[in-house]
Amino acid sequence: MTKDYICIESFCGAGGLGIGLHDAGFKIGAAFDLNEPAVLTYQNNLSDNCFVADASKITGDFLLNYTKLGRGELDLFAGGPPCQGFSKQKKGAHLGDDERNKLVLEYVRLVKELEPKFFMLENVAMLGQKRGKYFIDALKEELQDYILYPHIYNSADYGLAQTRERFIIVGKNKNLSAPFTIPEPTVTKWKTVGEVLAGLPEPPENPKEEHPDFPNHYRANVTNINIKRFSFVSQGGGWRDIPWEFRLECHKKADPTKGGWTDVYGRLKWDGQAPTITGGFDSFTRGRYGHPLQNRPLTPREAALLQGFPPQYRFHGTRHEIRHQIGNAVPPLLAKSIGIEIRKSLMIEDGVILQKNLQEVAAGKE
Repeated sequence: MTKDYICIESFCGAGGLGIGLHDAGFKIGAAFDLNEPAVLTYQNNLSDNCFVADASKITGDFLLNYTKLGRGELDLFAGGPPCQGFSKQKKGAHLGDDERNKLVLEYVRLVKELEPKFFMLENVAMLGQKRGKYFIDALKEELQDYILYPHIYNSADYGLAQTRERFIIVGKNKNLSAPFTIPEPTVTKWKTVGEVLAGLPEPPENPKEEHPDFPNHYRANVTNINIKRFSFVSQGGGWRDIPWEFRLECHKKADPTKGGWTDVYGRLKWDGQAPTITGGFDSFTRGRYGHPLQNRPLTPREAALLQGFPPQYRFHGTRHEIRHQIGNAVPPLLAKSIGIEIRKSLMIEDGVILQKNLQEVAAGKE
């Protein structure tokens, strides 16, 4: 009889992490988030065991009662506390002046209250560097019963056509003897944007209409002049490709020989990889989110595919809410790779425990 391995997911968002853990063989015992539209997305695609809750108010006892588990029996507690406070675009955010950073410490509190066999904490790559030192030190101090496996992962190494980097700490309870191994890359050649988007039809011309066969596949509202500007941009290019007379005033003043925000008005390469997909993917002015072949930004469906979501996974909420659900998600394929290694460790551990029990029984009979 196969054992169910149970996970509880905090800050679950729209379900990117949940998909990956489910595909790795975990049963979702509970999942929660404060964002109601994201919870609706999760419920309608993944699991009914998802609900709206504030991480600063929910307790480990409540979660254990909900999943009918005792302290120490939970296999995996996972989650990605909001990471905007650690963005490298926000100077000084690592000094503790951003309220969102404190949610990482709420996550730590829940780990202590649940005492899971494993925990997995996901965040931006910056958290694993200098800006996150305060929180990493706090994690080590507070969770001394766990062996920590911190690692910065490039999502392209795990099957995405996106070079999104995430910092993930896996914690293994010191009571477990089975090894945990940081997963090796699952691909030897990075997938391309073209491989992901090939075969997807164009969205309806009217931005108010959604494609009948692909949920969330609709155009952004873009002005004619911005479409004209973008029409001059080559694959891999940006605002410097735009003729002088069509440029924004700020780009006329910018020195084209220097760095700056080269991704603005950027067009993706069909045979390359996307940068990190954020909640701003529907605008030329927020980064390299222009379609490689068409004169428009990515649609939510295209951005979700580049994040690794299934083609029929429907996101709920306003357009703004949907964009951010997609941009904030953990890529499912990356989550799956880590989840497989955690479950493998748990299965090895169960085998060791079983063997030990058999030996004890045999010794008693003698």
